Parts: sequence; C-alpha cells; structure tokens
Amino acid sequence: MIIPIKPSRAEIQAAYGKTVPDVIAPNLKVLFCGINASLYSAVVGHHFARPGNRFWKALHGAGFTDRLLSPFEDEELLRRGYGVTNIVDRATARADELDPTELLAGRDALAAKISQYQPQWLAVLGISAYRVAFQEKKAVIGPQKTTLGDTKIWVLPNPSGLNAHYQIPALQQVYRELLEGLQTLA
Repeated sequence: MIIPIKPSRAEIQAAYGKTVPDVIAPNLKVLFCGINASLYSAVVGHHFARPGNRFWKALHGAGFTDRLLSPFEDEELLRRGYGVTNIVDRATARADELDPTELLAGRDALAAKISQYQPQWLAVLGISAYRVAFQEKKAVIGPQKTTLGDTKIWVLPNPSGLNAHYQIPALQQVYRELLEGLQTLA
C-alpha cells in the first residue's frame, strides 16, 4: 500500500464544505454512519482518515475486520458486508460546527440512502448527533427502537480522538456489542 503524502495546512483549510464519497452497496450487514467528514478526510477522500481517529482500531479490535485496515482501504469494508456514510455530507473541522437544521436535513438524505441500499443495520457514530438528527433526546448507546424502513439502528460512540469519554478498549467493547447483536438481534 502506498502511504499518501500528508496534506498541507492550506489543503486542509481549503477542504471546508467538500465531501467524501460513500462506501456503500446494496444489502450491507452494517452501514456505519459518521456525523460528517473531517477536513483531513475530505482532502484525502477517505472516511475516518484523520490521524488520531480510532474508527479503524475500534472495528478491528471489535472483530469486524481480521486485520487493522487503513482509511485508504475503506473499500475493503464492502467485501466484508460493511459500508460508510455520514449524516451530513459537508466537511468541517469539528462536528460541533454543524447546526441542528443540517443534522435534520442530513437525516432525511440518510433515509433516502437507506431506502435505496437497504442495509440490515445503520450504526450511527455519535450519540449527540443522533439525538438531534433523529429527534430522540433520551437515546442511549446501543440498539434503538427507531428504524428507517426495515433497517434497524444502533448508536455507537463517535470514534474521534476528541471523544475523551471512550478510550480504545471501551470503543472496541461497544463496537463488539454491535457485532454480537448482528447474530442475536437479526
């Protein structure tokens, strides 16, 4: 695998509002759904690419992948029955730069993707964003009662390095609970 050159500060700043293509296919087991792409991810064109993001370590440690994937191997997820999208398409430096109306509109766009691709589960990565976008103020981490059509929803912690509430072992544990839930709650 070729390691890409680190983006410059100017390239990162110029990425505001850009998008990262979805990694998606019909009938996935799980469609992982971030809040929105980081500027770093928007520059390099791959999800959860910012150094310090723990998504890939959480997936591997939970057992979703047999080895630690690089963000530049995100298409490998499709072979395993998983995909990646975001609630809001536009990249920002921090998720708290999004306003509630963007999250609500993002939920509607996400519902259209779900209708088209029909994943078994939607795993939303970020409880605060989920509460706003899905108007579920009391939602907690784990499976939700709310669905999008036939697609069940599971909320997981945001894997950003900025989320100090969950260190890697704790992230891996709650992600593993989703993997185990795929068999028991199917």
